[in-house]
Amino acid sequence: QVQLVESGGGLVQPGGSLRLSCAASGMAFDIRTWGWYRQVPGEQRELIAHNGNIPVYAASVKGRFVISRDNAKNMVYLQMNSLKPEDPSVYYCNPAPHWRFPWGQGTQVTVSS
Repeated sequence: QVQLVESGGGLVQPGGSLRLSCAASGMAFDIRTWGWYRQVPGEQRELIAHNGNIPVYAASVKGRFVISRDNAKNMVYLQMNSLKPEDPSVYYCNPAPHWRFPWGQGTQVTVSS
């Protein structure tokens, strides 16, 4: 059974940092490209970072977020720096650029002073 479990979200002040983690199980992890998505209520889920041969980032997070993975642990990470008031959202992981597995519960990120 495929399962994606995101964690690491929370409340942070503007300019702060968070590191999100995604634990993947129930599938062959050596999928070429994993991605991080985010969704604000009422809006479509947005792909913000994925790591194939080279990492690719949405313009809104480029230079601030870094995606990485640990194949030995079946983990995907998103280091988020210089968080802005427009970054709050629920963050999810899934293969990219086309998601293929049932979505996990996501992890909530809130940016507030």
